[in-house]
Amino acid sequence: MDYKSQMMVRPARNVSGSVSLPGDKSISHRYVMLAAIADGPSRLENYSTGADCASTLACLGSLGVNWERKAGAGNVIEVQGSGLSLSAPSEPLDCGNSGSTIRMLSGIVAGQKFTSEMVGDESLARRPMERVITPLKAMGADITSQNGRPPLRITGGNLKGIDYRMPVASAQVKTCLLFAGLLAEGETRIGEPLRTRDHGEVALRAFGAQLERKGNEVRIRGGQRLHGVEALVPGDLSSAAFFLCAAALFPGSKLSVTNLLMNPTRARLLDILVQMGLRVSITQLEEIHGELAGTLQIEGGRLKGATIAGSDTAALIDEIPVLAAIAPYTEQGIEVRDAKELRVKESDRIASIAINLRAMGAQVEEREDGLKIPGGQLLHGAELESFGDHRIAMAFSIAALRAEGETWILGSECAAISYPEFFSTLQGLVER
Repeated sequence: MDYKSQMMVRPARNVSGSVSLPGDKSISHRYVMLAAIADGPSRLENYSTGADCASTLACLGSLGVNWERKAGAGNVIEVQGSGLSLSAPSEPLDCGNSGSTIRMLSGIVAGQKFTSEMVGDESLARRPMERVITPLKAMGADITSQNGRPPLRITGGNLKGIDYRMPVASAQVKTCLLFAGLLAEGETRIGEPLRTRDHGEVALRAFGAQLERKGNEVRIRGGQRLHGVEALVPGDLSSAAFFLCAAALFPGSKLSVTNLLMNPTRARLLDILVQMGLRVSITQLEEIHGELAGTLQIEGGRLKGATIAGSDTAALIDEIPVLAAIAPYTEQGIEVRDAKELRVKESDRIASIAINLRAMGAQVEEREDGLKIPGGQLLHGAELESFGDHRIAMAFSIAALRAEGETWILGSECAAISYPEFFSTLQGLVER
């Protein structure tokens, strides 16, 4: 692989301090997409600094949406909504590395009376899109692809609401179909096999839409108008996971995380870490446009093991890489099941985790749909591949904190996909 950079991580003796995280990526994507099709202006404070969310902004600009990044602190994005109708792009919509952008925005462009071509980088071009293509075609969109992968050519307009049972639990697909349902005639009903994160539903309500949820089904009526909002995006819980796991590695650690997303459909990570032995207390809890945010106080303790399976796997799909990376340091180890979805992320994350753990001297059993990683292991520093995957690069930077000797993360620049400030923030929290 042709890497632009590599990062050296040395062992630490403790983690302490306070951290405020960039805005949650899942919420940032959804808020700015809805701001684009709302009536009137929106102001989004603490918008994600990641490259994926910048890709969403660039695509919206190509669709005629006027937005501006305000100078100064707070990473504020101001958007002038275009109403439900956008402008035909004069060039392909470049989604970069962002599966979130291409999947969720496809629901909006499918409701527009023009043709859009959605493209991405080499990694995105390998990712499966049939799970959005199939239902959007059923709603009336004309979509062509490269054997179910990007680029996608979408000719939209005149969508009809459908009753769709999702074969695979995916919050991105659900959001895509809710957005398309907003632009369709009639009612769209979406059934989930497992309950997924509800940021799409919460965001739609924040912008004024009405939805109905019964059990694992959510319904939206087409043609509703949205209004602009002023919103503070809570700190990204998936990014916080790396620092929480870093603190978990050291019994004497003390960490404070402010303005952190506490959405119940995302907070399963905290439950798992508490069960494993991390001490967590929550203060200053408040609700912002339907999303809960608070301050976490963290103290490290002895780490037991965990089994992640079923609905927990769906809830923790983004956090599994870092949990697996610290698994050898736990007492009983960690077993991951029902996680075949990890094989079609930015990298084959099951394989990537296994390769890097073995490079550090760990025993690991790789399975088709997961991993079994024994506890009580001692790891050594090594030269590790990021595989161009931001979560792999960051996860093994955390594993390196307890390893013997120096670790080099090759291709560390990919962390900027979700968290450009990651390495400097980590450096400020570790004690050596």
